Amino acid sequence: MNLKRLSSLAATAALLPVVALAQDAEVEEVVEAVAMAGVTPEVTFIFNTLLFIIGGFLVFFMAAGFCMLEAGLVRSKNTTMQLLKNISLFSLASIAYFAVGFLIMYPGDAWIIEGWLGMPAMTFLEPVGVSFEEVGDPEYASVASDFFFQLMFCAATASIVSGAVAERIKLWPFLVFVIVLTGLIYPIQASWSWGGGWLDAVGFSDFAGSSIVHSAGGWAALTGIIILGARAGKYGPGGRVNPIPGSNLALSTLGVFILWLGWFGFNGGSELAMGGADAVANVSRIMANTNAAAAAGAVGALILSQIMYGKPDLTLVLNGALAGLVAITAEPLEPSLFLATIIGAIGGVIVVLTVPLMDKLKLDDVVGAVPVHLFAGIWGTIAVIFSNSDASLVAQLIGIVAIGAFMAIASAIVWLIIKFTMGLRVDEEAESAGLDKVELGMEAYPEFSKS
Repeated sequence: MNLKRLSSLAATAALLPVVALAQDAEVEEVVEAVAMAGVTPEVTFIFNTLLFIIGGFLVFFMAAGFCMLEAGLVRSKNTTMQLLKNISLFSLASIAYFAVGFLIMYPGDAWIIEGWLGMPAMTFLEPVGVSFEEVGDPEYASVASDFFFQLMFCAATASIVSGAVAERIKLWPFLVFVIVLTGLIYPIQASWSWGGGWLDAVGFSDFAGSSIVHSAGGWAALTGIIILGARAGKYGPGGRVNPIPGSNLALSTLGVFILWLGWFGFNGGSELAMGGADAVANVSRIMANTNAAAAAGAVGALILSQIMYGKPDLTLVLNGALAGLVAITAEPLEPSLFLATIIGAIGGVIVVLTVPLMDKLKLDDVVGAVPVHLFAGIWGTIAVIFSNSDASLVAQLIGIVAIGAFMAIASAIVWLIIKFTMGLRVDEEAESAGLDKVELGMEAYPEFSKS
């Protein structure tokens, strides 16, 4: 008997005894036995909800990955600030997204401007002890699990910005930007596609968010970098670039492995269904392609950095793996393993080529967030057309331009308002001494302090 032919919830633990007893039966008899065991719409609903919850757990852990990556790539005198920013941004994003963001992003019929702007509203979960009959659509999942899963994507967008503007931005102005980003800016543009807005009608395709999440965060980061300016001493006369090494590459490497793990939930959970054998097979395929792209991104960066610089660069390899992950996120289901590998490898190459480009333009991105999330995200969004027959290059380019223009303009407005009201950047003395001492009065590594 070939169990792969089961078009049911054969993976359900409760059904395993039925399958075991039917090992010698015909496939049709197994299907009938499974159906008799109670594979109902309620079971489908349960498994879809479970996928959202498990995927949400994994994407939540990506917050730790971003935190460790950034803590290792900044100087020790700014480490505590990055740790505080990361736990604060996630917490504020959680509140802003439930207060207004979630229903802006998924307005249903409650559009202020049809297809463009949803109605801001507070999110309410199902009542305690609600029955299946009261929940609603049996083909979907619980509101609570949907909100929980989507929140993690929203918070990830803010995490992208955090590392790019590190080591010279004040804490509270940054957190004000996070509130506006996660409560308004990100949900508005995400509603255009995932919320059934005008980009969805155009045919724009972004499975798990190469543009909707990653490029969006990259645009917000880029505008912040431009308005904030480079760190003191980063660029010298005559186009000279002065490297500023991070304090702990072991932490950064750990952060990338955590992000790699979390991405299985990021992409796999975006299948949004686990109620049948076809959906479970899709989740498995997505995870295999996600891993292939990450590996290829790391290898691509490893080889190219060796060729360009005569020796491999760990930070480029780490960002190469992340770029591979970003690139495959727009379409992790349809490609073959071979195509997923190629897409990821090109993402890794993009990082190695664009990191020095950023320096030539004197755009000081501490962690390489713009090359990884913006540039590789654009590539991944375009690459959808190579495997998804329903996608068109025109629709993909429209989505890239629309999301980019909106995120850049909206972010720039918010950054500038904050700059001229609260102020964005710490003074020269604070930047020299380190944000940990001046802004927080608390150091991550006090035993190594020179004072």
